Amino acid sequence: MVTPIDPTSVGFLLAENRSMPMHVGGLALYKKPEGAGRNYVRDMYEQMRSSEEIAPLFLRHPHRSARTAGQFVWEEDEQFDIEHHFRHSALPKPGRIRELLELSSRLHSTRLAWDRPLWEAHVIEGLRDGRVAMYTKMHHALVDGVSAMRLLAAIHSSDPDERNMPAPWAKRERPPRAASARAALETNLSDVPMAALRTAMGITAEAAGMPGALIRTLNKSIRNETSALSLYAPRTILNQQITGARRFAAQDWPVERLRAIGKATGTTINDVVIAMCSGAMRAYLLELDELPDTSPVAMVPIGLKAKESQVASADGGNAVGSIMVKMGTELPDAGARLRSVHQSMKAGKEALSSMTQIQILAMSALGRAPAILPVMLKMSGVAKPPYNLIISNVPGPRTTQYFNGAQLMGNYPLSIPIHGMALNITCTSYDGLMCFGLTGCRRTVPHLQRLLTYLDEEVTALEKAAGI
Repeated sequence: MVTPIDPTSVGFLLAENRSMPMHVGGLALYKKPEGAGRNYVRDMYEQMRSSEEIAPLFLRHPHRSARTAGQFVWEEDEQFDIEHHFRHSALPKPGRIRELLELSSRLHSTRLAWDRPLWEAHVIEGLRDGRVAMYTKMHHALVDGVSAMRLLAAIHSSDPDERNMPAPWAKRERPPRAASARAALETNLSDVPMAALRTAMGITAEAAGMPGALIRTLNKSIRNETSALSLYAPRTILNQQITGARRFAAQDWPVERLRAIGKATGTTINDVVIAMCSGAMRAYLLELDELPDTSPVAMVPIGLKAKESQVASADGGNAVGSIMVKMGTELPDAGARLRSVHQSMKAGKEALSSMTQIQILAMSALGRAPAILPVMLKMSGVAKPPYNLIISNVPGPRTTQYFNGAQLMGNYPLSIPIHGMALNITCTSYDGLMCFGLTGCRRTVPHLQRLLTYLDEEVTALEKAAGI
């Protein structure tokens, strides 16, 4: 079966090169069920490998030729081999989390071959604490980060006694809704530059009705008071050409600790997450003697609820946009950084709340275009950055989840660095934890794992500033 590839997905295919593999990933950690035998992991692998039917999403690969008039189409792989896509791996001793993160970094560095379906999964054993890991990656032309999380969630159950659960790629009687996944792909601005680019290049008549909001936002941007749009961000070590090698770091913190900080300071959990990143980046850049005099800017995707937005989306859901947040790294006090982040987030939300949904998308596109256009058009060099890094917070399941009796202990996202944006910080909530995944260029972002220590120290600093 041949299906045309939509323009957004084509954009991700065209943007890909050896330095920028365009796939998203995830690292899930599981605790074996009680009574699991010595062959538990091998049996788990064999069960998942023996899926009788594969879902169509996991069978298609991109193709273009004279026969397709040069257009990209999805073709079904007639020689599909599950063993190419799903593998059983083991860590070297001593089997620490360090070895797991090193393996995940290497797996995330390699491109997916276009002549096969664009996904991979690895069941990994050898952790000395007995846990089992599963690393997965899927090309961004297939799914965005949110949709990939939904696909992973679809294989889990809140029932620890449920068995015979299918693999993520197995065909189900009630398959994941491709339409909703594609809708998320079009609107999730944390991961979809092409959607923003298309809007920036073809703003609709309705978007043209935003001069008042645009002028207010531009005035703030000119004064370097970022909100919905950034016209100025200092160049940092993150904003240069990258290589294809990746380094991945992951850790989690109790949501309750972050919520307590927010409650004591009148801020949100998202504010606290960004403030954590701000403090960690300040310490990291100071260590490298690379801290800029003015505050770096983070692009933060947000969803405005219907009651917060002047005009909700057509189906009554959330309006999705992005805010450019001053991180306040020039401020030595953790409490002052949190207040700065909160004010920047508040100003951005207020700016977006005065716009319609299409205007929100258009404004976000204007902010993103300077970072995206050079990548999409394969222009050499790195332009002056409109923002310095992306910080995304994706909500996940609030209750404990299981896969065939194995308890999901944590789920850590891996994202896509691009030229001029060498670090991506994505976190997702799960069962009372905020799971951070930091994905960076191995050469451009040295000693990436030290950011985990700085994040932990910043939580303590924020608690002290909040009087907790």
